[in-house]
Amino acid sequence: MNIKEVQTIAKNIGIRPLKLKKEDLIHLIQKEEGNFDCFATASMGVCDQTQCLWRKDCLGLKSRKVH
Repeated sequence: MNIKEVQTIAKNIGIRPLKLKKEDLIHLIQKEEGNFDCFATASMGVCDQTQCLWRKDCLGLKSRKVH
């Protein structure tokens, strides 16, 4: 999903996207929706959130951060 699509989703749920990076904006969206803000934190590519909107982008990232 590109940044413009993520910004549109954010706007639709009342988040002003400002100039946030894609990853940070997705974290805000996840929190607003009542979900874990886990985007880009999957350990060794393992994630049990099979219905997550961000799953494809998240697991496609090469670098992972630890929360």
